[in-house]
Amino acid sequence: MNKKQENWLLSMWAVALIATLGSLYFSEIKGYIPCTLCWYQRIFMYPIVLIGLIALIQKNISIAWTTASFAFIGGCISLYHYGLQKLAFLQDSAPECSGASCTGAYINYLGFITIPFLALIAFAFIFIASLVILKQTKE
Repeated sequence: MNKKQENWLLSMWAVALIATLGSLYFSEIKGYIPCTLCWYQRIFMYPIVLIGLIALIQKNISIAWTTASFAFIGGCISLYHYGLQKLAFLQDSAPECSGASCTGAYINYLGFITIPFLALIAFAFIFIASLVILKQTKE
């Protein structure tokens, strides 16, 4: 692993850690109840923290395919969830939730920054970082 790959891996891990801590802050400290789609996004974000940490310790960049897969699927869920919140024609397709509604937005900074949007940005960064690592591996 060269220094650039290590930096990308460290950045990817840091973004996943911040996203994980942010989701825990919103649910455990602020008391926001995660909806069904939020839980699915967590399922794809949380393992990236552990996978990234192990990869950093072992200096193993072969995890890039795994992190790219997790980030792509999680990003698709985030994009759909963000669409449910912002696009009226999608709101009818929202899953039934026993707790919080998937169409509700606990935060709405600047009129467009919601929790699924933040998750989407994190997943997009992790996906791009994974692709960069894979590209550098082939060179």
